[in-house]
Amino acid sequence: MQSISPETIYRGNYAWEESLPKITKITKSPLILGRGVQTNNLRNNIFNDLKNQNLNVNSANLHFDCCHEDISRVKNIISNNNNDSVIAAGGGKVLDSGKYIADSLDIPCITVPLSASTCAGWTALSNIYTKHGQFIKDVALRSCPKILVFDHKFIQTAPSRTLASGIADALAKWYESSITSSKIDDGLVQQAIQISRVLRDQLLIDGGKAFKGQFENNPSWQNTVEACGLTAGLVGGIGGEKCRTAAAHAIHNAITQIITPNEFLHGEIVGVGLLLQLKLEEMKNNNKLADQLIKQLFVLMKELNLPTTIGQLGINVFENNNLEKIADFTCRDKSEIHFLPFEINKRDIIEVISNFEQQKIKT
Repeated sequence: MQSISPETIYRGNYAWEESLPKITKITKSPLILGRGVQTNNLRNNIFNDLKNQNLNVNSANLHFDCCHEDISRVKNIISNNNNDSVIAAGGGKVLDSGKYIADSLDIPCITVPLSASTCAGWTALSNIYTKHGQFIKDVALRSCPKILVFDHKFIQTAPSRTLASGIADALAKWYESSITSSKIDDGLVQQAIQISRVLRDQLLIDGGKAFKGQFENNPSWQNTVEACGLTAGLVGGIGGEKCRTAAAHAIHNAITQIITPNEFLHGEIVGVGLLLQLKLEEMKNNNKLADQLIKQLFVLMKELNLPTTIGQLGINVFENNNLEKIADFTCRDKSEIHFLPFEINKRDIIEVISNFEQQKIKT
């Protein structure tokens, strides 16, 4: 079975208010899940709005990450309160946690993204980390969220850094799926890849304008946040597990093993991984366009204040065996790196990172 999209999607200004009648039909005792202190006021407003609908509302916060410790603790809270749904309001880690918890308890999940940093509000997938932020695995869920509320007013309150991160993560959809899945004889997969190409083009055109522009009456901003938070999720929904991630996310997962926890956002790390994937394609697959693509991405990433090297993520790869640690985890069994259509080993990873960290990109 393939879960393509949330059952109901509300989008635009006042999407939250529009969703309330539907929410009250599927839940009488929701638990609101969040994390950051920066979004406390928004979550309090959500809490009060639900209270005003005569719902029995509880709340809980993640202490760490989308990790087993937090998941177990919140599941106990839900059981003790007899909550009948999870409303996950926050960024990607909160959304992934809420989906996973709801799936394991067989109750509905309502996702309310408070930034455009990922497409986690859409997908039937949760990434599991240690409580220190180290990637462990991704888990396929039985279904996408019951309701997705993508309220532009909420997204506008997020730091611009989260939008830049979302752009980098969404761009990876094309560069990863086009090389891993382009030869798969499946119509939906091919359509998903083409959607990801349009998504990439949209972000290259509008991403920089959205990052610097105003919210009101700004089509570039609206196009970009919905591309990151909605369209990127649609690509994964239509393409399913055959529409693969590749080196960009494999390298992200490896970097999380040694990076300072929660100092950098998911997409910020994926963006560095994406540049390294293109260097691998140039080195191992004779991709003649790779250098041009790197320069194109580099210009946008600098405009978005995104890191472009592992060093800019606060890691010196030439100390503490960091290079070897990244290569080991990137090339571990069942890593996404092995979805590339050419063989990659640890020596390749060490070589490409060593060269990339020392070179200057001329644009």
